[in-house]
Amino acid sequence: MSGFFPSLESFAKGTLATAATLSTVGVGLVYYGQNYLIYPSAFPPGSRTDVAVPSDFELPYENLELKTSDDISLRCYLLPQKKDLGHAGYPVDTTPNMTEDEFIASRPTVIMFHGNGGNLGHRIPLAGIFYKRMRCNVLMVSYRGYGHSEGSPSEKGLRIDAQTALDYLTTHPTFKQTPIILYGQSIGGAVAIDLASSNPIKIEALVLENTFTSLPALVPHALPVLGPFSFLCHQKWTSIDKIPSIPATTPILMLSGMRDEIVPKEHMRALWEAVAKRGEKKKVNGTEYKVGLERARFMEFEYGGHNDTCTQPGYWSSIAEFIASLRGTPEEKKAAL
Repeated sequence: MSGFFPSLESFAKGTLATAATLSTVGVGLVYYGQNYLIYPSAFPPGSRTDVAVPSDFELPYENLELKTSDDISLRCYLLPQKKDLGHAGYPVDTTPNMTEDEFIASRPTVIMFHGNGGNLGHRIPLAGIFYKRMRCNVLMVSYRGYGHSEGSPSEKGLRIDAQTALDYLTTHPTFKQTPIILYGQSIGGAVAIDLASSNPIKIEALVLENTFTSLPALVPHALPVLGPFSFLCHQKWTSIDKIPSIPATTPILMLSGMRDEIVPKEHMRALWEAVAKRGEKKKVNGTEYKVGLERARFMEFEYGGHNDTCTQPGYWSSIAEFIASLRGTPEEKKAAL
């Protein structure tokens, strides 16, 4: 019998070896498989094949295929403004002889960066509010590996995608004349912050909702079981370190859901502190003032969760007021509210 059962010592060694092997496999899965957790582009099921189009919501649009610097095709939606939207759109004052292109050039352009699940089609109702209520041009970006876009998502790839979208607008004969506003939800907020920090003079303003300070800092809360391995997170999105590179004169509106179950409200508060610190100090008659903070605003919504903050009372009116304050006549500002 003694030859049939392993000794306690050999059993312990075998158990230790098995545990070490499983740990190694687990760490490997965390390191190499994290992109599938961070960018679940196939969820909800059908997100890679079933993509709604703006015309489903009675919105005029153009299919826009953008080719990135690393030869990936992004299949996006572009919604250029029209002088006459009929009863569907808020009225905007125009000069009698203004052409359609001149009208497009006179309106702000919003680049939409969505969260990590689903596809751009799921966000069309939000684009419709920018388009009809605020009379903005809208570029809805479809990241690589999302919807009908080619490739696989990654931090490096999404940064290229965002830059490609901005470059398209800033080199377009009409859109290059428009003020560009970045709207980012969740991981889209990280994309927006990164893009603004890399292109400080090209961005008019940012609207950020329920985004995080960095992904490694978020892992312990979003995926508690992987908390001990957060140091292995190679997708960084260190927004907290990039805020200082955005000029203090760039207006920023931050919208935080107090009941966000994915991104703790402390992340948005920490980002807001970073925004407040970027103010430029100037002396007037011997008194020191911080210039720029008055162009930033932080709002918390008591009942807002991660995915429904945009449905909370006051959410869209605050964005409309913010955008109207950037440019436009008093009549346009009043109409946007």
